[in-house]
Amino acid sequence: MGRRLDIHPRAAVLPGLPPEKPGVADIEDARCLLTLGDTVTTDHISPAGPFGSDLPAGQWLLDHGVEPHEFNTYGSRRGNHEVMMRGTFANVRIENEMLDDVEGGYTIHHPTDEQTTVFEASRRYRDEGIPLVVMAGEEFGTGSSRDWAAKGTDLLGVRATIAESYERIYRDNLVGMGVLPLQFDDGDSWESLGLDGSEIFTIHGLDDGLDVMDELTVIAERADGSTVEFPVTAQVGTPAAVTYIEHGGILHYVLRHLLRQ
Repeated sequence: MGRRLDIHPRAAVLPGLPPEKPGVADIEDARCLLTLGDTVTTDHISPAGPFGSDLPAGQWLLDHGVEPHEFNTYGSRRGNHEVMMRGTFANVRIENEMLDDVEGGYTIHHPTDEQTTVFEASRRYRDEGIPLVVMAGEEFGTGSSRDWAAKGTDLLGVRATIAESYERIYRDNLVGMGVLPLQFDDGDSWESLGLDGSEIFTIHGLDDGLDVMDELTVIAERADGSTVEFPVTAQVGTPAAVTYIEHGGILHYVLRHLLRQ
């Protein structure tokens, strides 16, 4: 008989989970993964349709011995986080305003100014230890409820989103994944502030903790050293929502609660 390993079954789920909540802190030197317009839907964020071998999800399946005729759709593979993470912001009709006349899940990796897929750029930023934000217009996350829209956003390394307004369920799902949804002041937008997504972003006001509907400050630094400073409101409307953000998401909160018991 082999040696029995005494591992708590819950501790094995997230072996790197610290026992105490990490809390919140200012987000320093973040890069923008996408700059989006109005009415970006959950299907734009996490498409359910078919995909090909030219996209990151298809390439991953090819590398694991799956033939293109067996790919099926994102929706049919929603149990595979590797596929769904690579499919986030990969709808063929999504338009990243950083790029001219380009549709689909592409962006700019700003340190190199190279155009690449959203997934590949997020992987490089993660390897470089750079946190990410996404900027959007009105009704960000509108459309049918789709939990993978928030899950994928988190898995790509997005720490905060900054939008003019949110669809309620997508906003709450972001909070549940530990992603901080921020909202521009009335009348402000990334366009009106003269931003284009190439800036380096710092979000101040979190070092002292997060409160319900807290007012924070974002500083965007351009390549020439000039800065744009603007206020945002954290769209966390309840003490429970604040707790989820402090724990890094509802799953982390629940696991810590179970481990304490």
